[in-house]
Amino acid sequence: MVISGYTTADLYAPTGSRTGAIDAQAAYGGQAGDLQLGRDSTIIQPVSIPVSPLPNRKAIRYMVKNGDTLDSIAGAFGIPLREITWSNPGLHLPLKAGDPLELPPVPGVVVVVKAGDSPASLALEYGVDPTTILGFNDIRGPQLTPGTKLVIPVDPQVGPNLSTGLPADPIDPGALMCPIQGAKIIQKFGPTSFALEPPYGGYAHFHTGVDLLAFYGTPITAAAGGKVTAVGYAAYFGIRVEITDSYGWVEIYAHMSQVGVAVGEPIQQGQKVGLVGSTGLSVGPHLHLQLEVGRVPIDPTPLIGCED
Repeated sequence: MVISGYTTADLYAPTGSRTGAIDAQAAYGGQAGDLQLGRDSTIIQPVSIPVSPLPNRKAIRYMVKNGDTLDSIAGAFGIPLREITWSNPGLHLPLKAGDPLELPPVPGVVVVVKAGDSPASLALEYGVDPTTILGFNDIRGPQLTPGTKLVIPVDPQVGPNLSTGLPADPIDPGALMCPIQGAKIIQKFGPTSFALEPPYGGYAHFHTGVDLLAFYGTPITAAAGGKVTAVGYAAYFGIRVEITDSYGWVEIYAHMSQVGVAVGEPIQQGQKVGLVGSTGLSVGPHLHLQLEVGRVPIDPTPLIGCED
């Protein structure tokens, strides 16, 4: 890059070490700090040339193939599974060949602009600056067109925001915290010989979550932040709270004695949601935690702070 002028200063140097006016010798060429001076007093500044490819800023559209799973796709593209579900709201499992998936090319999320969306509203929702959204997607005006597909980069060390603008997961973004710190897992996810468990997935008895041992009335906190999408009694679960987290994963807290939240309420990771009980299909006070992706239960472990 060439800049014409009569004086130069290193604007990034400490004040006491800034270069003053160029003396007469500069007219014949020479060096001033990191700048090369031409014979006519032009300043020739070195240009940094990237040595690796710049990231693609367009969303990746992937068509599901036979045998694909979310885990295999995440591994093939080096993308966290959460960012796949985050970028594909309403995803149902199992995947079907020919289904399209939107994948972010950088850590973050793919979103489709809805009527009423603005750079400011999306920035608040995803915890970024509006200029990041505009700049990354090469949008030159403040207006967004409904139906436009955007990639929103999100720092994985910070994670998404709630609708309130607060961080969803202030304790450990991208992780699941034990809803009862220090509690022991007394029954794990998967096939079991415990006859009380109902059939699932071709097994006579299958435990679709994990059970945590705790006294009646022990406080239960959210493993991850999100929005409360159901509360109340459900036959197998008894009194339960359902939270859909920021990535679209559904957390179900079952067999509770008391609920402390309401449908539609934004919940931060670590926030109290209710108390341990023994309602529904239960033989004693404990918490059943179930995690669902695409309406299919998956193993919620590891849970930070639980004892195996």
